[in-house]
Amino acid sequence: MYAHYPEKRYRNTLGFLKKHVGTHRSILDLGVPNPFSEIMQAEGYTVTNTGGEDLDLDLCAVAQTDAEVVTAFEILEHLVSPLNVLRAIPGDTLLASVPLRLWFAPAYRSKTDPWDRHYHEFEPWQFDWLLEKAGWHIQDSLTWSHPVGKIGFRPLLRRFTPRYYLVMATRDPKKGSNP
Repeated sequence: MYAHYPEKRYRNTLGFLKKHVGTHRSILDLGVPNPFSEIMQAEGYTVTNTGGEDLDLDLCAVAQTDAEVVTAFEILEHLVSPLNVLRAIPGDTLLASVPLRLWFAPAYRSKTDPWDRHYHEFEPWQFDWLLEKAGWHIQDSLTWSHPVGKIGFRPLLRRFTPRYYLVMATRDPKKGSNP
């Protein structure tokens, strides 16, 4: 399929997106253009990305979108306060994925990129609670593991321990938005 990308994650995310969102609906994908937003476009979706602004401080691109669906794939964990951006979304459909906290490994932190760090790694109940607090109602969810090609105790645990959590949530846009 998309062999040069993280195939399992992208395959699962694309299948979940196709299950819940038709290509006739416009999408705002939080974050700069990325390999997965390119995959969505190649699959027939109309996708606009935010412009790289700090979504903890500048919510204009989110609050002013006319997109029908917002996607937040692997971005909310980088925000200090993801509640603010989740509340600012004016639409009624959200697809979001986050890495799950692994009890046997520290949170991800790039050694070379000071922006590529996880401020949050969630347990599913924590992410559910965050979405609920922001006015979202989870309609469907999916978790999966992320095996790595290494030998050892931690790589063995990664074969069986869920690493990613993906949800589709809805809300009444008049009740939940806080632009």
